[in-house]
Amino acid sequence: MSDLVIPDLAGKAVLITGASTGIGAALATAFAAQGASVGLHYHASAEAAEALAKAIGDAGGKVQLVRADATRPAELRRAVEDTAAAFGRLDGLINNAGGMVARVRYADMTDAHYDAVMDLNGRSVLAASNAAIPHLKQRGGFIINTTSIAARNGGSNGAGVYGSSKAFVATVTRGMAKELIAFGIRVNAVSPGVITTPFHERYSTAAQLEAQLANIPQGRLGVAEDCVGAYLFLASERLSGYVIGQTIEVNGGMMMP
Repeated sequence: MSDLVIPDLAGKAVLITGASTGIGAALATAFAAQGASVGLHYHASAEAAEALAKAIGDAGGKVQLVRADATRPAELRRAVEDTAAAFGRLDGLINNAGGMVARVRYADMTDAHYDAVMDLNGRSVLAASNAAIPHLKQRGGFIINTTSIAARNGGSNGAGVYGSSKAFVATVTRGMAKELIAFGIRVNAVSPGVITTPFHERYSTAAQLEAQLANIPQGRLGVAEDCVGAYLFLASERLSGYVIGQTIEVNGGMMMP
């Protein structure tokens, strides 16, 4: 997608949470290639984040590394403020940080597991967005949340709590969209299907992925780059200025709501 030019993204400042690997890393690379200044948030994957930032910088992109534990609202709010301070503005937030934590069936769920999943996938979206809103109100801007196909199908074995947390994000997207468009802030979401990233390397076996593949009409698992176009589209006022509170499904036909 390096030959795609979206003129109204150049010069914008965008914070991408969970950007050191997977979909977030593909987004950081793509937005930088469009001429946007990228706040590259990471937590544990310092080496990957630093390597990605170097690659973006070597390619002529503008990037700012910001480290924060996404389960700690104060740290995430600071990451937003640090990004805005580094670039002198903030035009967009992509709430991409998230994870399953572990595969735990509902029958075995503990309060601690629930808190860990909801803090990472749900509370992080609220905290980052809350901190970003005052900046985004200054010029208008966008928030794009990453939900999941699991939000609609309930998730595979042991992923139910994760799917429920992503359904929360999908509903938050619609609620925020209604409230924030009054300030010129467009809120939408992207819902990836089965994308081969470190997420599935950590939480899915080869057999589980093979079973998922059988349900994908396009006949292949997705890759991070398959998701990039949806985010670029939603970030562009020129392309999606009248798209509010929507979720774009990127899943090879696995789910057609």
